[in-house]
Amino acid sequence: MLRGKYDYKVHRQTIYFDDLPDAFDGFTITQLSDIHSGSFDNVKAMQRGIDLAKAQKSDLFVFTGDLVNNAAWEIEQYIDRFGAIKAPYGQFSILGNHDYGDYIHWDTEQEKRANLARLKQHHADLGYRLLLNENVVLEKGGQKISLIGVENWGEGFIQLGDIDKALKGVDKGAFKLLLSHDPTHWQKIVRHHPTHVHLTLAGHTHGAQFGVEAAGLKWSPVKYRYPDWAGLAKHDNRYLYINRGFGFLAFSGRLGIWPEITVLTLKKKV
Repeated sequence: MLRGKYDYKVHRQTIYFDDLPDAFDGFTITQLSDIHSGSFDNVKAMQRGIDLAKAQKSDLFVFTGDLVNNAAWEIEQYIDRFGAIKAPYGQFSILGNHDYGDYIHWDTEQEKRANLARLKQHHADLGYRLLLNENVVLEKGGQKISLIGVENWGEGFIQLGDIDKALKGVDKGAFKLLLSHDPTHWQKIVRHHPTHVHLTLAGHTHGAQFGVEAAGLKWSPVKYRYPDWAGLAKHDNRYLYINRGFGFLAFSGRLGIWPEITVLTLKKKV
């Protein structure tokens, strides 16, 4: 049970779209989420997960939030390790609910703000382009897709994610890929939004770090909080993929729901 927290699995998912630009047919994305760097207690075992992510050699790398448990210093000893994950089309990231420092005591509000600023700097130190309710354009073969990232938005958690602000300047007809930490943002807002977002990548749930995924059975107690809690979901041709998390929190182990490295392949439907 305790060793399972380092039993990294690669989950591969191919998703087909009618309107994917031809140049991006076959485009690959490696996603990590919920690193929770303050929890690691075996650097050698953790490094195997990083090496596995690097070995995927995807076109794009994204990280969907919760770099730390509470404080920016937690990631500092691992910056060189996670910073070694590179991709031809860049490395992009967002914040998760744990990244804001809301779950520990700070002597002053200024100290808390300084911690968040330090954490944002560490995203840059990692080589990640941190998206804070904003978007960037990825270009390949003369064609483009929009990569959008929002701050955390979750029920019962901090709600700084602003999809309308993040979409500013995005062409209505563009293919849109969204990074949003908490899947409830997709469930409550994104999938009903007047702007069609083709694919949202999330994390947050960890699959409760406990459950069963075998012989066609997929169950975790986290389903009672999050109807969509791991893997692929779809609503009106809008897709959500939820990563099961790279790290762990609170319970120092995993059983049945193993730490995940996601590899997504975008395909043009023919």
